[in-house]
Amino acid sequence: FESTIISLSHFITFCSHSLKKKMIPSTLFRSTRQGLRACRTPFTRSMATGPQSGGEISDDLLEKLGNLSTQALVDGLWVMGWPNAQIDGSRALHSSHKCVGRAVTLQFMPARPDIAADKPKAGDSPEYEAFEKCGPNEVLVMASVGKWDSVGGDIKFLRLKQRNIGGLVTDGSVRDTDEIINYGFPCFSYSTTARQGPAFMQPWKCNDVVSVGGVAVRPGDAIVGDQDGVVVVPAKVADKVYSIAHGREEIEEIIKEELIKNPGPPGIYYPFMSGKIQVDSPLGKLLATKGITPENSNQFEGSADW
Repeated sequence: FESTIISLSHFITFCSHSLKKKMIPSTLFRSTRQGLRACRTPFTRSMATGPQSGGEISDDLLEKLGNLSTQALVDGLWVMGWPNAQIDGSRALHSSHKCVGRAVTLQFMPARPDIAADKPKAGDSPEYEAFEKCGPNEVLVMASVGKWDSVGGDIKFLRLKQRNIGGLVTDGSVRDTDEIINYGFPCFSYSTTARQGPAFMQPWKCNDVVSVGGVAVRPGDAIVGDQDGVVVVPAKVADKVYSIAHGREEIEEIIKEELIKNPGPPGIYYPFMSGKIQVDSPLGKLLATKGITPENSNQFEGSADW
């Protein structure tokens, strides 16, 4: 670009010299100078933004997803070719905690005086906007800045208890742990901490696409959490993920039942890949005795519908 500017400058010098000798019209010289000024003017462009939500999940489907294990959901997304959907590091605060709900997202930003000054104040703060969007069928997903930064504690989260939310998930930390456990709603976080959050970050935006633990979460996605972790099921493919994951769990139960009845190494039947089971394999023959065939299952070679 710099070489282009230099070349144009040489050209204008030539034009100026030629103009004095009346070798070129003055109108051409003026238009050339105007073009050069346009080249030097910084150019800005507004970028397009896609929709925040990827689709809608019915209450019925949400309940079905919540009845599946997180590992079955991860496996379902994996065989479809989707990227990692587990929020690594977000673990249950208590052994009894399990959650399912549609994502309501909240994005934090690193602390900066102008951000703190410009964000809506008091009850209009983005975090409280997010709180009010939550209920029994929603999970609040809080995208932290750091793993050890607190996204909230007992006083703020009292409102989540009052809203009877389906759960809270964050890649940051929470504080006032005992009180949060007493509140009763499922909570999944990277860890617990005593330090406050506002010294390090500020809530900035409600219900936009966020990255939590390196996983993209869109508002309305299904969030399922259990003792193994938290999985994000994209709303756009939730029906298909359920179909695959449910089919897997049915087959795993049959395998386990068979191995209890006839003890032996599980390798004859397990592991298996959804959409790749051979009809004439030991597993395929076992499934046939239970009425599961390529005609009614998408787990076999040639029957995959994704």
